[in-house]
Amino acid sequence: MAVAIGIGVRPGTESARIVRAVDAVVGQTAVVCLATIDRRAAEDGVRGAAATLGVPLIGFTAEQLAQVDVRHSSERTSAAVGAPSVAEAAALLAGGGELICGRTIVEGIVVATAAMIRREEGPN
Repeated sequence: MAVAIGIGVRPGTESARIVRAVDAVVGQTAVVCLATIDRRAAEDGVRGAAATLGVPLIGFTAEQLAQVDVRHSSERTSAAVGAPSVAEAAALLAGGGELICGRTIVEGIVVATAAMIRREEGPN
């Protein structure tokens, strides 16, 4: 099974820490993309983690993330970024499938995974 990874990180988080956190959660599972809130997707550490993992990076607005029903929401996260969830919501939006691993914190990094739904290709 392939998964989309959603992450929530603090500003300035180093790419090596993000990669370790993702590896701790997914192990040998195939990762298709890394997703987070758009303001973190612009950071070097997050971009570097996606490059190290060899996957595209997807950034979602707080408004997009706030529309997703999640298992774990946080008033603190909502106050900080404008959405009650970043990792779970980003994983669900990027993957399109069910949440596989909900909010898991590793080294202060929040990681969540969602099943990647195969998107149909257009006509050739």
